[in-house]
Amino acid sequence: MSIRRADSLGGRAAVAGIGATEFSKDSGRSELKLAVEAVHAALDDAGLTPADVDGMVTFTMDTSPEITVAQAAGIGELSFFSRIHYGGGAACATVQQAALAVAAGVAEVVVCYRAFNERSGRRFGSGVQRREPSAEGAALGWALPFGLLTPASWVAMAAQRYLHTYGLTPEAFGHVAVTDRRHAARNPAAYFYEKPITLADHAASRWIVEPLRLLDCCQETDGGQAIVVTSAERARDLAQPPAVIVAAAQGAGRGQEQMTSFYRDTLAGLPEMGVVARQLWQSSGLAPSDIDVGILYDHFTPFVLMQLEEFGFCAPGEAAGFVAADALPLNTHGGQLGEAYLHGMNGIAEAVRQVRGTSVNQVPGAARTLVTAGTGVPTSGLILGADC
Repeated sequence: MSIRRADSLGGRAAVAGIGATEFSKDSGRSELKLAVEAVHAALDDAGLTPADVDGMVTFTMDTSPEITVAQAAGIGELSFFSRIHYGGGAACATVQQAALAVAAGVAEVVVCYRAFNERSGRRFGSGVQRREPSAEGAALGWALPFGLLTPASWVAMAAQRYLHTYGLTPEAFGHVAVTDRRHAARNPAAYFYEKPITLADHAASRWIVEPLRLLDCCQETDGGQAIVVTSAERARDLAQPPAVIVAAAQGAGRGQEQMTSFYRDTLAGLPEMGVVARQLWQSSGLAPSDIDVGILYDHFTPFVLMQLEEFGFCAPGEAAGFVAADALPLNTHGGQLGEAYLHGMNGIAEAVRQVRGTSVNQVPGAARTLVTAGTGVPTSGLILGADC
């Protein structure tokens, strides 16, 4: 069962620095080099040096281990290192782990990072090539023989059920794509800078796996992103206004599998994100109406709609209209559809910029930002806030 009471983490740690490489389709350098560049950029942003770092957190499915990045970046001894499983679902959990380490006193400055050549190297969207036998892989054995080999095909199953349940058409997903690309078009760091789209463009894009079209699917990106976490007290003395970690949570639902949870009672929602939502609202004491900006993981557009519904921003089946009405500023960096696909880490950076007041699509007075990680897998979320 999920937690019954609020936790005590909120307000004890903050994001003090963010840094990234350029986002491209062919970086021309190793993933380790990308990681080190992002780490150095984040430390420079915070006004810290590699010598200040004593903790590191990353994902699994990563070719640059913590100790290797530490060595290459000039970081010395580490008192804390950790990595989170389940691909993009790990994004916000890296910051949660860092905040827990800082709050517990086992580390003072923790760097979270993600770096890969996800376009010029291994492409996550290419699907299952081969797998070693495992208990986790057994779940995929119920889907792979029937042609469900890629993330798009797994998500398409849930997306089709969502449309059927609520009597919608694929145009419902187009509102997310149009919103993301509108913001990306004003973001010089985005791959799709100055390239907005319309609903007609979305409807004209080719099918990938019905009901998903090309413009429902995130891009594949080379690049790196790093986040520096330290205590809220220390962050106040550093170079940038702190983005306080108001709440952080992980969540896995009943009947959870990795992208193929097809045997639940319903496919028209995301129970794992519901677990995260309940924890974030309970621990922060906030409600949807208190959130100024939503940075929602958008590897595929249907799961953005389901996330809005799981968090209670709107009723089930109503998220497409909610997005179309711009009821909540959404993915103001352009998201993974428009800016870059860094497994959600670039979304955390955008949430920090909104709190600082430095986003290229700044929401006036933004003080509380919701960030989510990958869906369809065990996932995570954050609420970041301006320092009070």
